[in-house]
Order: sequence, then structure tokens, then C-alpha cells
Amino acid sequence: MRQIVLDTETTGINPKLGNRVIEIGCVELENRMLTGNNFHVYINPLRDSEEGALNVHGLTTEFLSDKPQFHEIVEALRTYIQGAEVIIHNAPFDLGFLNHEFKLLNLPDFSSHIGGVIDTLVHAKELHPGKRNSLDALCDRYGVSNSHRKLHGALLDAELLADVYLSMTRGQNSLGMDVEEEVVSGAELLAPVPLADIIFLPASAEELAAHEATLAGLDKAVKGQCIWTATLAPQLAA
Repeated sequence: MRQIVLDTETTGINPKLGNRVIEIGCVELENRMLTGNNFHVYINPLRDSEEGALNVHGLTTEFLSDKPQFHEIVEALRTYIQGAEVIIHNAPFDLGFLNHEFKLLNLPDFSSHIGGVIDTLVHAKELHPGKRNSLDALCDRYGVSNSHRKLHGALLDAELLADVYLSMTRGQNSLGMDVEEEVVSGAELLAPVPLADIIFLPASAEELAAHEATLAGLDKAVKGQCIWTATLAPQLAA
């Protein structure tokens, strides 16, 4: 399943007052794995940012003056997000701005190009009612490092949100399974199997690669080594 984690920066908080999108950052997930196929663009809004917004993102009018306008990047954006499930923190804000930008160009809504929306703010409130659920708060809660985040940036925030989303929805946080263990009496034990009757099937190259990718994902999630990697490392070194 293809998912796109998306964030925007804008000149203000209300598109109906003439505020525009000035940065779009997207991170692609394929079957819950980061692919590196990201989308990032700065946009010239042909207007200044409001003071409050400028304090958040730091993208000045001068910096944006030589960047493309929205109509110059919209086709690349439409192609990139087509049919994907989009993951956004506080989705109504970003979707409101993107739908407005598409409307200005007489195009179908941004929402009509995608395969659905997951709002991580809604999901976080369901998981952690009564607690702070900003992106920074979720990074702290799930152990996602955001120490390099001095100002808001669309691509950086999308990358952080991707890590948070994967942690929020992982479901199983350890290699142990919380299932009831069935007690088997000695009389019910299977008879020993002769070694000659045991068939050994080595893992294929594709299966080994998939295994390594899964371990790498676990290591990334814990910002270090998962139990499996930590246990195997001394054996491999020996």
C-alpha cells in the first residue's frame, strides 16, 4: 500500500484571507517502509507572510522570490500524490489550503486526487485523550528525535511525522506476543522426530533481504538496536 506523509507551510492560517502555500514536503511509504522517494518544493506566494507565520517557518519573502509559483509545480504534485493514502497531522488545515490552491487554478480539489486521508492528530487524541498531541509532544512520547527542529519545515515535519505514525500504528512494541500459552501435558507431547526425517530449507536471497529490511526498520524505530540485532551481533562478531 502506497502512503504519502504530507506537511505544508503557509503565509498565514486562513486561505480565505488570501494566504497561500509556500512549502510542501512529502515522504513516501510503501507497505510501511520508507522508500526515499520524497517530494519537496518551495513556492513563491506573491505576497508576504503574516508575522506569526513567519516566526514559525522563517521563510522570508526574499528567500521565496525566485521560487516557482504554485501553477508551475501543480502537475508534478498531482502526479506524485495520485491515488495514494495521505497522512497529515491536523488534516483540515493542510487540505483546506491545498484545495484552495487547486480551486484557484480551476482544477478538481486536491482531495479528489488521493485515495483517502489519515489524520494523525485525530488518531493521537483517541490514543492519548487529555494529553498534548502536537507533533513535538508525539515525538517525545514515541522517542523520535526532533532536536534538530528549530523552525517548522514541511519536509522535516513530514519526516518526523512518518516516524511518529509508524510508531503509533506499530501495534506490537516488542518481539513477545501477548497470547495465552496453551498448557500441554506430557502425554500429549509429540514423539521425537528422527533427524533423518527433518527437511531443512534454507532461506532464499529474497527472504534474507526482506529479513534484513525488517530488522533495519526495527532498529530505526528504537533509534539503536532491536533485541534480535543486539542478540545476533556478538555471535556474528565471534
